[in-house]
Amino acid sequence: MVDFEWYRSFIAIYKHNSVTEAARTRIMTQPAMSQHLASLEAEVGEPLFTRTTRKLVPTERGKQLYSHLAPHIESLEEKTMGLKLHLSPTMEMIKIGSTQELFTEHIISYLSRLDLNTITYFGDADRLLELLKEDRVDIILTTKKFMTPGIEYVRLMEERFVVVAPIGTNVPECKTYKEKELWLSGQRWISYGLDLPIIRRYWREFFKTRPTINPVHVIPSLHLILMAIAEGAGVSLLPTYMLKHHKVTEPGWRVVFEQMSVRNELLIGFKSKHKHVLVINDFIKRINEAQIEGVI
Repeated sequence: MVDFEWYRSFIAIYKHNSVTEAARTRIMTQPAMSQHLASLEAEVGEPLFTRTTRKLVPTERGKQLYSHLAPHIESLEEKTMGLKLHLSPTMEMIKIGSTQELFTEHIISYLSRLDLNTITYFGDADRLLELLKEDRVDIILTTKKFMTPGIEYVRLMEERFVVVAPIGTNVPECKTYKEKELWLSGQRWISYGLDLPIIRRYWREFFKTRPTINPVHVIPSLHLILMAIAEGAGVSLLPTYMLKHHKVTEPGWRVVFEQMSVRNELLIGFKSKHKHVLVINDFIKRINEAQIEGVI
């Protein structure tokens, strides 16, 4: 008999093309996840993935099984989540997709003012778009605008990124951009990702070239990057709103070349077919009002 959890594990592996990543998202050990897949493949009678050196690629049988299972599994999970939350029948619900940083800095302080029940999903910009396209969330808070048919965006606010370094960093007096680029290139950089997000834009805007740095640490969390900087691990680019919210008497970090900042828009994304849904319009209106009032 097939265990329902085997299906959930199969869906996770299919989406992430990795047993390790699927295990992380399901809060399981990798051996347990591998056992789920092996058991399901034994039940089906043929492989559901082919193994390459870098990722798992679904077989035709795997693709077929996913197309049959995914809508039913996701529907069951959402219904179960609703029951677990004991949602009030007098309050509407909105499903939010966000990065943990945006949720922490812009939504948590506002939750008590919402007359809504909420379910929140976390992920990077690509994952959030996937959740929105699958109707698993109603809106997403993102920094990346995809030119995807049927998806619209409205501006929430603008963020400003600056270079942040450990408090004891000795910064020479640099009079030209070239001198600043040479000094910055010689630092130990911490990046949000291997593709140097925001760092590449900083280099293009001020130095008109691509950065030649290799990050010493890649940490996909702005809050953890700030903590690492305070511990002396390196320098990075961080949004000023986050520095303001985390200001303490002795922060352990300092802003370098403060006048050199790059700007990035924070966006609220939603499906065009839902643009007139009252709960979505109300959420967008209220969160914009809260931003203007300085609540978020």
